[in-house]
Amino acid sequence: MVALLEDFKRLLASEQKEEAVNYALSLLESGKVELVELYENILTPALNQMECKLEDRNLCIWKEHVQTAIVRTIVECCYPYVMKQRKQEGKNNGLTAVILCPPEEYHDLGARMVTDFFTLCGYHTIFVGSNTPYQDFYQAIYSIQPDLVAISVSNYFNLVATKRIIRELREASLKTPLIVAGGRAIKQKEKSIEIIGADERICSFHDIMQLSERQVQS
Repeated sequence: MVALLEDFKRLLASEQKEEAVNYALSLLESGKVELVELYENILTPALNQMECKLEDRNLCIWKEHVQTAIVRTIVECCYPYVMKQRKQEGKNNGLTAVILCPPEEYHDLGARMVTDFFTLCGYHTIFVGSNTPYQDFYQAIYSIQPDLVAISVSNYFNLVATKRIIRELREASLKTPLIVAGGRAIKQKEKSIEIIGADERICSFHDIMQLSERQVQS
């Protein structure tokens, strides 16, 4: 797996979009990796390990955006594989999950990947995306009445806004959904869940799979 990651990182660093997309999809087609392995062991580490040795930091930001866009393309191309795997495994827990980011959180690629994880675990998923206004959150949640709300937080500065969202989501819902949180800001702070008031922290596909099993049993 390490060799596959390094090969992909080289393609990503050189911004060879076509080659990077084809390489990632070929790993799935050949059976060298499974979908969850591609997301967790190749795409995510490649994003987290991006390096920029240029003196002009503005160009580093440019490169980060370009490389992130390449990975986003790969994730979108993987959707047919998500649906195929879900159908093969017959996963459908009858639960609805809404996946969102707090306002001013522009890094929503992790949330997009997590949406596929929830889909694989049998949820009907609704991906909201980044920078959605507060009131739109509450109105949508009130209307949909999901069983679970997952909030992805990458920027530590957005923890305060996330705390507010969780508090007001509970107040706006006819029934209180399970509220979970993940993302870089959540993973790296052990007490982040206590700080923002979420029910649980999710850091991996395994966490979501166990969560699904508990919700089905409850």
